[in-house]
Amino acid sequence: MEAARQYNVHEAKTHFSRILQQVETGEEVVISRAGEPIAKVVPLRSKVNRTDYGSLRGQIHIPEDFDELPDDIAEAFGMRG
Repeated sequence: MEAARQYNVHEAKTHFSRILQQVETGEEVVISRAGEPIAKVVPLRSKVNRTDYGSLRGQIHIPEDFDELPDDIAEAFGMRG
């Protein structure tokens, strides 16, 4: 993985629009003060476009025993024993 580009605070203020363009294309940018990183600008995850029920079908698996509480956890909560 390529290292994030690094800018000092003055450069970041001067080239803010350019930095945002880089982030929009997926790059990460680090802002530093006196050579010490203080912030990271990263792209936001794209919004999931759910248009109807079942849009996540095949992406989520719920096991058959999902509703069964393991014995050790039930005991810890005083539900068994």
